[in-house]
Amino acid sequence: MEEELKCPVCGSLFREPIILPCSHNVCLPCARTIAVQTPENEQHLPALLQPRGSAPPAAAAAAPGTGLGPGPAASLDSECAAGGGVDHADKLSLHSETDSGYGSYTPSLKSPNGVRVLPLVPAPPGAAAAQRGAGPAGSSLTCPQCHRSASLDQRGLRGFQRNRLLEAIVQRYQQGRAAAAAAKCQLCDRSPPEPAAVLCEQCDVLYCAACQLRCHPARGPFAKHRLVPPPGAPGPPGGGDGGGKGAGGGRKLPTCAEHDLENYSMYCVSCRSPVCYQCLEDGRHGKHDVKALGAVWKQHKAQLSQALNGVSDKAKEAKEFLVQLKNLLQQIQENGLDYEACLVAQCDALVDALTRQKAKLLTKVTKEREHKLKVVWDQINHCTLKLRQSTGLMEYCLEVIKENDPSGFLQISDALIKRVQVSQEQWVKGALEPKVSAEFDLTLDSEPLLQAIHQLDFIQMKFPVTVPPVPLLQLEKCCTRNNSVTLAWRMPPLSHNPVEGYILELDDGDGGQFREVYVGKETLCTIDGLHFNSTYNARVKAFNSSGVGPYSKTVILQTSDVAWFTFDPSSAHRDIVLSNDNQTATCSSYDDRVVLGTAAFSKGVHYWELHVDRYDNHPDPAFGIARINVVKDMMLGKDDKAWAMYVDNNRSWFMHCNSHTNRTEGGVCKGATVGVLLDLNKHNLTFYINGQQQGPPAFENVEGVFMPALSLNRNVQVTLHTGLEVPQCVKQPKLPSN
Repeated sequence: MEEELKCPVCGSLFREPIILPCSHNVCLPCARTIAVQTPENEQHLPALLQPRGSAPPAAAAAAPGTGLGPGPAASLDSECAAGGGVDHADKLSLHSETDSGYGSYTPSLKSPNGVRVLPLVPAPPGAAAAQRGAGPAGSSLTCPQCHRSASLDQRGLRGFQRNRLLEAIVQRYQQGRAAAAAAKCQLCDRSPPEPAAVLCEQCDVLYCAACQLRCHPARGPFAKHRLVPPPGAPGPPGGGDGGGKGAGGGRKLPTCAEHDLENYSMYCVSCRSPVCYQCLEDGRHGKHDVKALGAVWKQHKAQLSQALNGVSDKAKEAKEFLVQLKNLLQQIQENGLDYEACLVAQCDALVDALTRQKAKLLTKVTKEREHKLKVVWDQINHCTLKLRQSTGLMEYCLEVIKENDPSGFLQISDALIKRVQVSQEQWVKGALEPKVSAEFDLTLDSEPLLQAIHQLDFIQMKFPVTVPPVPLLQLEKCCTRNNSVTLAWRMPPLSHNPVEGYILELDDGDGGQFREVYVGKETLCTIDGLHFNSTYNARVKAFNSSGVGPYSKTVILQTSDVAWFTFDPSSAHRDIVLSNDNQTATCSSYDDRVVLGTAAFSKGVHYWELHVDRYDNHPDPAFGIARINVVKDMMLGKDDKAWAMYVDNNRSWFMHCNSHTNRTEGGVCKGATVGVLLDLNKHNLTFYINGQQQGPPAFENVEGVFMPALSLNRNVQVTLHTGLEVPQCVKQPKLPSN
């Protein structure tokens, strides 16, 4: 409360406070200090604000009676005059408050209390009298808090009402503070005793805070004792007499400022000031709305009490908020320690895992080293033994050569020559080369782990984590090629929820149920091995730690009606030679070798042709279909993974599991075309030569996944043609020969 009882100009407790028209208070001596004379009913501006080119008034001392000498404003006036009329008006702000009924205010200095006040300026003659309270009209007073100016009438400062209530509160506060300073603890063993903080009404003993906690705890027999502030201690406004007297108790009733012999008995609502009967009779307030002073007093007291209740509630909330903040400090401290311990534990766990992995890697290195050493020692022992044997044989042979007995030499020479040749053959190529190298074929790729360690950081979510929103399919990037589809999607913009991955679902191409075909973090996926001439429905959804988000819109994808494919170099036999963008195939071996196509069929009707570019020495190429794991180093159809027709220049046979059936007249030559028709709707396989069906349907009841296949040797070269329409008109097939 002490801050409410200090003057904003001098910073001390109020002395003879007066109420300004803006409802703020100021000491009467301070009011004399800041009053300003404005001649000719215009506000007197400091020299800093004089128009350019006008001569500033001469610097003068402060007005008599103020107790102040020439201030900073006077110095500024002198500087302005010396500067030759420099324009400083753009450096200062003039704020007009004419809307509130008060004139504009001038720049001000700061008081000891931190409030801006009007600076002292040289005043014209006659201003001193106005500042003393009885100057002529034209004087003004600027509030040091809200900076509103109020004009003084003929009465000067006497025209402002004295705030006797504030004056009484200041007096009571000073008395209470003095009494509280005089009240000392009666149980202190210190010298001097501590000031008393409370008084026990039952014990009638004054205690300081420390002694009260030690000697008079609020429990046991003292629980029902009442502790009150010591005598003379200042209490809350309006709460108790604080050692003083109540309202009106022994205090002289205030008299009217206009009529010294009259007491206030009415309240003028228009002027918002108490008045006496004489004020009403004079006519000044005759036509104003006036009410009984006591009624308005009670009404305003009730309004103030109601406003105080609101402030009290806010103060209570502020206290609870302070308690909450203090608890928050403790929680932050505890949580910080917990997180530090958790971080240390996690880092220690990473270090332990790295240590265990290091031990495993060292074990692998040790095993590799021991294996290499063992191999080298075995090779050393083996080579040493053979070298010893070879050396002994050489020495023996040299001794035999030295002998001069031809018959004896010839008796053993054949056997000896064979032994030497066998010994020489033992040193085959590579026998004198190390079986292992000194280098270790172990490479530790620590870069990903090192990068992960550098990127190790906290995951801090700025928004509440919920399930991800609906992904948006990027239709411009979705496409189909042959029997594969590619889908692309993205998250909507301004999406703050984290995404840990996506789930892509596809139906079976026949209106069946959806099934998961991809789970991961990528936003682009290609699915191969689908049915040709089929319609697929696809959808995608995102997920994170909170759960799985909703599905996206369903996109419809149509695979190709006919297949476009080439020979597959990755699965072909190594003797197969491909050219013409993998459309033409030949072989580097005289044995039959198999090559497959890049497409796989499990549904629909498919047709492709093979053009014979070269045909020498009447070979037997085979055409047909096969599984992915067919044997590739023999003729197509000799195992159970292939269904084929092999043909020469005169006739053809169907073959599966090395079983030859349905010999049909008519062969191939250079320039011939062999067609293959795979009908998986009817589950049969049919062959054509030069557009004419070759025999009956070759195989029935074929089911599963098949790939186009071909076997040939170096005497044949064929070129593949795909993307062909299924033949509609089929010529009459040839009859099989007996």
